Order: sequence, then C-alpha cells, then structure tokens
Amino acid sequence: MDINDLVKEIKRKKSFLCLGLDSDISKIPSFLLDDPDPVFSFNKQMVDSLNEIITAVKINTAFYEENGSKGWITLEKTINYINSKYPELFTIADAKRGDIGNTSNKYAKAFFETLSFDSITVSPYMGNDSVEPFLKYKNKHTILLGLTSNNGSRDFQFFSNNSTTLFKEVIKRSKQWQGSDNLMYVVGATKSDYINEIRAIVPNSFLLVPGVGFQGGSLKKTFENGANKKIGLLVNSSRSIIYAGKGSDFLEKSYTVAKSYQIEMEDLISTLNH
Repeated sequence: MDINDLVKEIKRKKSFLCLGLDSDISKIPSFLLDDPDPVFSFNKQMVDSLNEIITAVKINTAFYEENGSKGWITLEKTINYINSKYPELFTIADAKRGDIGNTSNKYAKAFFETLSFDSITVSPYMGNDSVEPFLKYKNKHTILLGLTSNNGSRDFQFFSNNSTTLFKEVIKRSKQWQGSDNLMYVVGATKSDYINEIRAIVPNSFLLVPGVGFQGGSLKKTFENGANKKIGLLVNSSRSIIYAGKGSDFLEKSYTVAKSYQIEMEDLISTLNH
C-alpha cells in the first residue's frame, strides 16, 4: 500500500486505530468452536464489524504458528479475506523477523509476496543486512522495533553512554540504510514520554504504537507527543477490543470499545486543524 493511501484512509475514517488479531481459540466465544475453523470465523466477523472504524489490522503470527499447519492455514485465510474484501485496510504481519540476509530475503518473500501483507515487524538487532532485504519492496513497509512497551525493554533499549541511548542510536542508524523511506517504527504507548524524542529523529515516519488498553498506555499523550502533519500514527489495540465480550453480543461489545477509541481519535485529529 502506498503510504499516501493510508493517510487518506485515516483522514476519511477519522481514525488511526489498528485492530490486533491476537486471536486465541481458548478466549473466543465458545459457540464459535462448532465452526470448522473457529479462529477464522472469529477474525472474519470482527473485521466485518469494525472495518469502517479501523484503518489497519495487525496479525500476531505467533497465535497462528502455535497450531502448526492448521494455524498457518487460518492465517492465510484471514489475510486473503482482508485483502480481497477490504483492500483499503493496511495489513501488518506482527512476526518480528530479522536474520542474516539470505534468510531475511526468504522472510520478505513469504510475507510480502506469498501472503501479500503490506508490512511486517522486524527486529534490528542483527543490523542493516538483516533488514534491507525487506526494504527493497516498493509500497511495502518494514516496522522496526524501536522502543517497546514491555518491562524487559529496559534490559537493552535504554543502555546509554554519555552521548545517546541505544534505542535512539538504532533509529538514527536505520535512517542510513538503503530503502529507509519504507521504514516505520514500533514505539510502545507505555513509553509515551519518549515518543517526542523519537519523533524528532524520524519526523515523517509512521509509528506503530501498541500498549493502549490492557497495558495502560495513554492515547491522548501518545497523540500529543507523536502525531505529525499526516497523523503518522497507528495505535494498536488487541485484547481490549477482541475479548470485550464472550456472549452472543461479542461483536457489539467489541464495536463499543473500538468506537470509543475512534471517537477519541476523531477529537484528537480535529486539534491538528486549529
């Protein structure tokens, strides 16, 4: 997807909400278990219900890979359904890949060509030659782990010397890589105090921001510190939306939560125009 098309969708829907399909068969409504593919049925209904108030869908591949070939089939069915029925939705493979160049080439082909995702999350730990194979694809986007929302992020990401902090150095160096215009960055909402520092390094890049909802990140603070003229944010929410209800009204409950985020986003977007 061309980044300008994503920006148009955000402005049209007045929403930069990303739906996280971390779909766990043990947590979906029990009456769906009679379906031949319960998780696909759950995903399909969720996207059908929410497509007009979300602009992106993030599929955490671990929730599918754990079930072997059956899970992979569910993942394929889910991405194929979204691409065919809702091509305007920006799709993210939350796979956190990153390996030596030859291996990364294969990962890039798997997710960008075979599965036709718009983007993939990638770990920068092995450096430029582990990331650049993803960056060579036109209108495909690589979302680099920048500053994550988990507690363990402080083990390495905040390592500092007298001049800089590791997460800032990673982001600065990534701008020098071939194809860096196709980079986006993961920045956890629970680290919103640092988002403005990251925005100063990458003023024009999109930031994928998990951690709103169950993890307690602030949407308002994230927007105030991270939005640019094109919005430049995709705020992901997974569990707080998809597991809002377990009864026959699960879609209505999920919609209520998602709509509350969208309404807040619409209010925040309106402040950019003043």
